[in-house]
Amino acid sequence: MTGSAGLRDTGAFGGEGDAGLLSPVSASPLVGALTGDRAVLAAILAVESGWAAVLEKAGLAPAGSAAVVSAAAEPGRYGVAGIARRAQGGGNPVIPLLADLRKNVQALDGTGIGAGKAVHTSLTSQDVLDTALMLLARNTVEALLGDLKRTTAALAGLAEEHADTLCVGRSLTQHSLPFTFGLRAAQWFHGVAAAARQLEGLAYPVQFGGAAGTLAAGTVLASGSPNTPFSLADALAAQLGLAAAPAPWHTNRLVVTSLGSALAAVLDAFGKIAADVLFLSRPEVGELAEPRAAGRGVSSAMPQKQNPVLSVLVRSAALQAPQLVAQLHLAAASFNDERPDAAWHTEWPALRQLLALALGAAGHIRELAGGLQAFPDAMRRNLDLAGPLLLAEGVGAAVAPLLGTKDGLTGKEQLQAVVDQTLQAPSGEQAATYRKLLRDAVPAGVLTDLRLEELLNPASYLGEAANISRRILAAFPEYAATPALPDTDPNGGPRG
Repeated sequence: MTGSAGLRDTGAFGGEGDAGLLSPVSASPLVGALTGDRAVLAAILAVESGWAAVLEKAGLAPAGSAAVVSAAAEPGRYGVAGIARRAQGGGNPVIPLLADLRKNVQALDGTGIGAGKAVHTSLTSQDVLDTALMLLARNTVEALLGDLKRTTAALAGLAEEHADTLCVGRSLTQHSLPFTFGLRAAQWFHGVAAAARQLEGLAYPVQFGGAAGTLAAGTVLASGSPNTPFSLADALAAQLGLAAAPAPWHTNRLVVTSLGSALAAVLDAFGKIAADVLFLSRPEVGELAEPRAAGRGVSSAMPQKQNPVLSVLVRSAALQAPQLVAQLHLAAASFNDERPDAAWHTEWPALRQLLALALGAAGHIRELAGGLQAFPDAMRRNLDLAGPLLLAEGVGAAVAPLLGTKDGLTGKEQLQAVVDQTLQAPSGEQAATYRKLLRDAVPAGVLTDLRLEELLNPASYLGEAANISRRILAAFPEYAATPALPDTDPNGGPRG
């Protein structure tokens, strides 16, 4: 079907959800279930239902009202598209959803206990939406951390397996020194593990401040009872599994910016891995290859191509994150008065997109790390391209102090002259040229042939590469081991 009717039929432009047609990195059932519009709606309803339970338990709402509100708060009763359109009237989705919730509570309150008294009493829309977004974030981050721990376990395995696999290190795009693929994998592990630990340390606090952040309505509500607004807020936090908050944070947005920055740090670490894999999997480099799967990496025009799509998708997420975090900080710096205007509204989509990108990319990076193919022979081939010149730094450090001044040149300057002359030779002749010029420049009494070959062996100039890898893994033991986590999404299907 074509035309506007076709768009309406498929749910596009105001339908029940965004399928991610132009954001394939996050187009997965799991990401949709945890960050989509329905997840937001369910989180808002969970806050309202949780608050009703708190009020009933505190004796501030009629007995039985929590059950009525909980039944009325079943997400399937509500249409996302209609609520989204009506949200334009009050500026946020809580207001129209609350109106529908109250109608459903009234309809379900068959015995007339007055369950409506438990709905939203003394709350404001920002209390509900901020708390709902904390629920959304907590649930998403829990799933994200599962993928992160599987990724780091796979990277730790690569670091250990390839601890002695020689490759070439590159600096400013050029060959620099001998390296190991194990250390490269350990550095990938370091980035992801450090970002994961930062993310794991975050708290997700409840928001409860009332219309102006003074808890005035809450004070009235709790008067004459053993409760206080603070004890009710703490009870809501416990009910929802969130952190208690010492005070309302309507305009203090460190909670949100810290979460955004932590998610961006995760995506930064992913982006580093993806950028390396994209380069190292080029045919002319050929040191790595992504795991293959049916239908992945195909080209619409070139049947022979095997595109590194996992890395492409991960990198696309990493490149989007900085602007989204900047939006969160811009909003935080612009929150005015005791409750803000439009700055708050710009926060919601930026935070949700960060959550979706991080979770979507995490599924791809987990699969990439778990199935990455390494080709040590290609690594050695590329290492040998520079020949013994790659060891010039080590040769200089060992030999220059042994040379006296000659023709006004210090030992270091003499060895630099050898390198300069070698670089003038054709690339295919540089290895032999360097050895000959070095042998001519350094007397045999200073440097034996055996010692020369030792200095020109790449394995002899790895510094503390092995120890650096070991220290990195030892610093994050909880991320180096394979976690015992189910590899399924909340709906029982496969992850990804």
